[in-house]
Amino acid sequence: MTENDAQQEGLDAAEEVEESADGAGEDVEPADEQDAEAAAEAETGPTLDDDVMGDEEADLLIPVEDYLGAGVHIGTQQKTKDMERFIHRVRTDGLYVLDVSKTDGRIRTAANFLANYAPEQILVTSSRQYGRFPAEKFAEAVGARARTGRFIPGTLTNPKYDGYIEPDVVVVTDPIGDAQAVKEAITVGIPVIAMCDSNNQTGNVDLVVPTNNKGRKALSVVYWLLANETLDRRGAEPAYALEDFESIV
Repeated sequence: MTENDAQQEGLDAAEEVEESADGAGEDVEPADEQDAEAAAEAETGPTLDDDVMGDEEADLLIPVEDYLGAGVHIGTQQKTKDMERFIHRVRTDGLYVLDVSKTDGRIRTAANFLANYAPEQILVTSSRQYGRFPAEKFAEAVGARARTGRFIPGTLTNPKYDGYIEPDVVVVTDPIGDAQAVKEAITVGIPVIAMCDSNNQTGNVDLVVPTNNKGRKALSVVYWLLANETLDRRGAEPAYALEDFESIV
């Protein structure tokens, strides 16, 4: 199978794939987004509010209580039109609640997609502090490459740069914080899978995984599930527990 065939097969497996558009923002995380991290992290404890999905009969990868305990469903107080279809409702405190059945389904779809690529041709990025450790652990688990922290301009576009690489697909933790990686992926024409919160624009994203992308526990759970599901699609035995993806910081 050629690289083009593998990419096309992966795209065929992805359901409701979003179209890529031109352009992206700067790779600097806005101050209000940094402040939102602390607020989102405070929300990631267990909650009695279990109205988090439209499909109550969904067969989830993990119990819904585990999604709740990690705060995967906790969005922000802003929503974009792009993310509206992934939002289940709005809470009385103004926070949007993401539909965890859709999160669960998109993790499976992303795993199907990634399983079509050679492990070393997958790149995962995270500028967000809470996403760095689970992103690196995901890379370790599936054999991908990771670029965490500031994404150096030219990593995907400048062959003269010592750190230049040519992946076939990019997974980003947040299209805002990882905007430089998204921009370069668009430039070289490779698909982007992104963890997207209620406030994200998805015009430059090919496959959205709706999730709280600011909370430490939420990102650990989503990256852990994505790693295990990708390994499962390859016919490999998942060897990692959730604890392996949870950073101490």
